[in-house]
Amino acid sequence: MTILKTDLTTKADLAGHSSGTGPTRTQRPEYVDFLPPCNNACPAGEDIQSWLALAQAGNYRDAWEKLTDENPLPAVHGRVCYHPCETSCNRTSLDSPVSIHSIERFLGDLAIENKWDFYKPASISGKRVLVIGGGPSGLSAAYHLTRLGHEVSIYEAGPMAGGMMNFGIPAYRLPRNVLQAEIDRILRLGVTLKLDHKVNDVQAEMATGRFDAVFIAIGAHIGKKTAIPARDAGKILDAVSFLKDVELGNAPQIGRRVAIYGGGNTAMDAARTAKRLGAEEALIIYRRDREHMPAHDFEADEALSEGIKIHWLRTIKHLESTSVTVEQMEIRDGKPYPTGKFETLEADSVILALGQDTETDFLRAVPGIEFKDDGTVIVDQNMMTGHPGIFAGGDMVPSERTVTIATGHGKKAARNINSWLTGTLYQKPPSNPLVTIDQLHVWYRTNADPKQQPHIEPHIAVAGFDEIVAGLTRDEARYEAERCLSCGNCFECDGCFGACPEHAIIKLGPGKRYKFNYKLCTGCGVCYEQCPCHAIDMAVEPEASNQ
Repeated sequence: MTILKTDLTTKADLAGHSSGTGPTRTQRPEYVDFLPPCNNACPAGEDIQSWLALAQAGNYRDAWEKLTDENPLPAVHGRVCYHPCETSCNRTSLDSPVSIHSIERFLGDLAIENKWDFYKPASISGKRVLVIGGGPSGLSAAYHLTRLGHEVSIYEAGPMAGGMMNFGIPAYRLPRNVLQAEIDRILRLGVTLKLDHKVNDVQAEMATGRFDAVFIAIGAHIGKKTAIPARDAGKILDAVSFLKDVELGNAPQIGRRVAIYGGGNTAMDAARTAKRLGAEEALIIYRRDREHMPAHDFEADEALSEGIKIHWLRTIKHLESTSVTVEQMEIRDGKPYPTGKFETLEADSVILALGQDTETDFLRAVPGIEFKDDGTVIVDQNMMTGHPGIFAGGDMVPSERTVTIATGHGKKAARNINSWLTGTLYQKPPSNPLVTIDQLHVWYRTNADPKQQPHIEPHIAVAGFDEIVAGLTRDEARYEAERCLSCGNCFECDGCFGACPEHAIIKLGPGKRYKFNYKLCTGCGVCYEQCPCHAIDMAVEPEASNQ
C-alpha cells in the first residue's frame, strides 16, 4: 500500500473529547465496527469491504468466495450493475470512488478462467423448491436455496436461462459466454433447469412436482404500448421484442433510419443495437430534457459517442411511411407541456421503449395473492405473497428494476423460504452504524488515481456486438482495491500500535486485530486521533460519568 501523509487533524477536538492524561482516566478507547457506505448501498447485500480487503492482499480466490457468499454472478454484475456502491463511496469526497465494479468483474472473470466452483452443501434437507423464471432473481434464489441444502428446480418459459440478462441486455455489454459460464456454475451446484416450460397453474405444478415452496421471478418481458396514429402500423416495434429477436437471430427489417421513442436505458440499448444492425441513422425521441431522462448519464454519453442522435423535448404525434411528426415540448415545474410547434423527422421504422410490464395474470386464480394496479404482485417483508408458501421477487414485485436488485430479492427470498420450510423466523442481523466521510481521519491517501477500464473506439464498436469495455489486469485490479479506505473497520495498519505512548495496545496476530491493556492506558486518545478509518471510539469511563 502506498501511503502519502497529509495534514493531521485532531479528531478528538472535532468530536468534543478532552484528551486528559494522568493516573485518573476519564475516558477509554474502544475498538468498534461501523457499516461502510458501499456495503450499505449494495442491492445484492455484498460485503464489499471484506472482499476488497482480500483482493488488496492478492487473495483472489478468497475474495471471490467472500463475494459469492452473497452474489453468485460477479462477472455479470461487474459489467451490468449501475454500481450504487460507488456513488456512495466515501472516497468521492477526496478524489474519485473506488472502481468496485471493475474489481468485481476481474474476480468473476478470473473464476471463469480458472474454473472455480461453489462448494456443495454439507447436508440435504429433503425439501423441494420450485423456482419459476430463470433470470437473475430466480438464479440467485436457486443458488442460495441449494447452498442451504434444499433441492431446487428452475422452470423457464424461454429457450435459455438468464431472462432479461439475455433478452434485454445487448451482447456488447454482457458477452453471452460470460453469462452462460456463471449460469453453468450454478447448475453444477445441483440446480435442475427445465427450459421451454411455461407455468400456467402454479398450484398444479407444485402438486405434480411435490414441491414444498415456490419462488416466482418472472421478468418484465412485455413492452408497453401507446396509441400513435400511423398509416403503416407494421413499422412500429417494441424495444423488448426487438432486442429479444436480435438475440435469437431473428432481427427484423428496420430500414435505413430508425426512431426510438423513450428516454430510458432500454431506449439507449435499442438505438445502439439498431446501429449495429446496419441502420445509417438511429435517433432517440424523448419528451423530456436530459436532466429528467431515466437513462443513466453514461448510457446516454456512450450512445452519443456512437453516433446516436437524441431529440430532447419531442413527442411523436403521427407516423407516415418514411417519417414521423413530432411536437416540441417545454418543461414547466419539472413536467413536459406541448408547445403547438411541430416538425418532421425521417424514419423508416419506430421502436417503442416506453417501459415493460410483467405477465402475472396466471396468478389471479391463486387464493390470497393480491396485485397492484400495474399488475405487480404484492409481497410482505419476507417476500411471500398472500398465499402461504408462494414467494415472489424481481421485476414482478413493486420495486426498481435492475439486475442487482433482482439478485438481492432472490437471496432475501431464499433465506425466508428456508425459514418457512424449517418452521423458523429469519431475522436479518442488525447493521452497525453507518460511517461517513466526516468521521474518518484520512491522514494518508492510497493510490489516488483510479485505474480506468479500456473502451473500444466508438467507430469500431458499432461494427459488431463485441464487448465494448475491457477488464483490468491482475496488477490493475489489486492497485484499485488498494484505494479502499476501509471505512469504519480496522484493517490492521498498526497506526494505533505505533502511536500509543504507554505501549497499551496488544497485537493479536494477522486477522485478529488488537486489544487494549487498560492497566497501562491513560486515556490520552492518541490512538483514536490517528485511526484513519474510525475503528476506535472514545468512551466515558463509568466512574467519570457518575461524578
